[in-house]
Amino acid sequence: MPKTAKKPTRSKIVKKLDVVFSKYIRLSNADKNGYCTCVTCNRKYHHTKIQAGHFMSRKHYSTRWLEDNVKPQCYGCNVMSQGKQFLFSKYLGDKLSDELYNKSKEVTKFTIDELQDMISDYSERVKKFL
Repeated sequence: MPKTAKKPTRSKIVKKLDVVFSKYIRLSNADKNGYCTCVTCNRKYHHTKIQAGHFMSRKHYSTRWLEDNVKPQCYGCNVMSQGKQFLFSKYLGDKLSDELYNKSKEVTKFTIDELQDMISDYSERVKKFL
């Protein structure tokens, strides 16, 4: 009997979406030379050397893949300084910061199909930058 292809697990689909979404965030915020500015320290890094930092933590699925919630951040600010949320908030402004905070409190569970649709959408968007 031929082996049937195993369906990817939910966690693998989420990981794949995280990768393509991060790439999109970094490319969409890069200048014509491929450099992004960290939103919390204002240093410039090539889009391959900067991260997609989340204002509201990735644990909140309701804001995890919202473009307003995710901006380029250097490793030092995003990881070593726990995201510098106060400075991130100042960058976003009071209104958007409040909206994202409130949105993050919503309980959201995406279906496998919704996650895969987002992967397809962001994959297409990334292609436009390459």
